Amino acid sequence: MHELLRKLPKDQQEKLQKEKQPKFIQPMKAKLTHKRFSDKDWVFERKLDGERVLIVKDEQKVNLFSRNEKKLNFKYPELVEAFQKQENSFIADGEIVAFKGNVTSFARLQKRMHISSEEEAKKSNVKVYCYVFDLPFFEGFNLSKLNFSFRKNLLKKALDFQRPIRFTPHKNENGKKLIKEACKKNWEGLIAKKKDSTYVHSRSSKWLKFKCVHEQEFVIGGYTKPQGERIGFGALLIGFYKDEDLQYAGKVGTGYDDETLEFLHDKMKKIETKNPAFAQEDTLPNKDVFWLKPKLVAEIGFTEWTNNNKLRHPRYIGLRDDKKAKEVVKEA
Repeated sequence: MHELLRKLPKDQQEKLQKEKQPKFIQPMKAKLTHKRFSDKDWVFERKLDGERVLIVKDEQKVNLFSRNEKKLNFKYPELVEAFQKQENSFIADGEIVAFKGNVTSFARLQKRMHISSEEEAKKSNVKVYCYVFDLPFFEGFNLSKLNFSFRKNLLKKALDFQRPIRFTPHKNENGKKLIKEACKKNWEGLIAKKKDSTYVHSRSSKWLKFKCVHEQEFVIGGYTKPQGERIGFGALLIGFYKDEDLQYAGKVGTGYDDETLEFLHDKMKKIETKNPAFAQEDTLPNKDVFWLKPKLVAEIGFTEWTNNNKLRHPRYIGLRDDKKAKEVVKEA
């Protein structure tokens, strides 16, 4: 047993499970809440606006995986190289981010998320960092039954945090004050985590999202013809799944530059279809519309939901390839 594990309190050592390290695990996910609270049994981390990553290191071999098990090594070779320098075998959980000023920017990260080769990544001027916040597996032991506070303390000691790898700090107890401060700094929000939470491979109410802005994934089900001098397309037609039906949530006409319009249009042309995938066909726009197979998922920001499940003031943020369309539901 590794020295760091031997230093755990006896009650935590009893929760350790010795087993062969898997090649991948399903990451734990947080639930969205609009309730803000302060509680001595919870800690609060900065919510980072990036791409979730599972880092799997087995001796010198390192693999970076998205939350839906897509290999990310060729997109972030500098991160692979940095994790190869770490001494131990482990599975760590984190977020890959790019910055615009002092704020993480999903839009800026797009230039790394959608590249096609390692060579292209190495030429990119977009610097990325990996903020690590959990350690579910370490040196032949499954740590998922340990309390979160002990897993995070282990994480801080087990990894060497030098650029581009960063430890995700947290603050204790005063969630109401912290979320106000986070929003003033233009952060996306906070993640609240219960100190005694185990690491489960699903969405859990022991991890909660406090958001400063409304933002979530939507399925792209179609697009409109561009008007005037605009290139590519006019607006995206988006939706979310309720049971097995794709529900229409409105048009998204802002948030694009010319490069994004061309990039998205090229992707969408390949999956055009004759009929809409949306359930409520009688309420859909029908002029200058191109329908798509429901395969692409976009991150969309908005001010609020209307009473009939449409978005007010939606804006495009970026394209996601780490979530299946069928998994996209309305976050409540």
